[in-house]
Amino acid sequence: MDLGIKGRVALVAASSQGLGSAVAWGLAREGASLALCARTQSVLEATAEEIRRGAGVEVLARALDVTSHEAVARFVGEVTDHFGRLDICVANAGGPPSKSFAATTIEDWQAAANLNLMSTVYLARQTLPLMQKQRWGRFIAITSISVKQPLPGLVLSNSVRSAVSGLIKTLSNEYGRDGVLVNSVCPGYTATARLAELSHKLAGNEGVDAAAIEQRWADQTAVGRLGKPEELAALVVFLASEQAGYITGASVAVDGGLAKGLY
Repeated sequence: MDLGIKGRVALVAASSQGLGSAVAWGLAREGASLALCARTQSVLEATAEEIRRGAGVEVLARALDVTSHEAVARFVGEVTDHFGRLDICVANAGGPPSKSFAATTIEDWQAAANLNLMSTVYLARQTLPLMQKQRWGRFIAITSISVKQPLPGLVLSNSVRSAVSGLIKTLSNEYGRDGVLVNSVCPGYTATARLAELSHKLAGNEGVDAAAIEQRWADQTAVGRLGKPEELAALVVFLASEQAGYITGASVAVDGGLAKGLY
């Protein structure tokens, strides 16, 4: 299937590793030029160079903090100056820490809102007008299965990422007539460094092995295993494509059947 992505320019946030890196690779293999950003320049540049060599596409990589509106605005401006256009934006950021409500502080809530909600707002503010002007665009947010089924110990993610879902649905209605499609994807338990960090923390709290925690998560799914980053990336790439031209406002789970609700 020709996805119609070749020659497009895609910005992928938090793309030095994990889900963001997998998405960047998926878009690159379809022939998209990439603008990548993450906090740590050395890790980001290593990923960018691997993609350049492996996929043969142009990659612009810059270290920045997506919780800074000024930094996001500068980066998007550099992307459009360099490539002359921007077609696809994948909003992504790491998750807030695992805590119960009683253990959170006001500072935790403010940091979580900045990390997940406001970073998406900043990216949308800078990229959607560009897509609107050219009458074509794809804006995709990576959230979490917690927006469909809240997860124990993740009150910050459960709450703030649900706000992102509300934003995405609203934006899809506001920009659909302009040829700009806005969707979100909701990963479940996916084998990334972030998940390994979480499993080790929970294992320490419970006095068990991290493998037991990960098996517990796998057992909660319909397929009996953790997800792979490339499985999430495949959906993002499709949503970014010409073939997904009648999909907007969707919040699609990639969770192996973890969420038990109808929607």
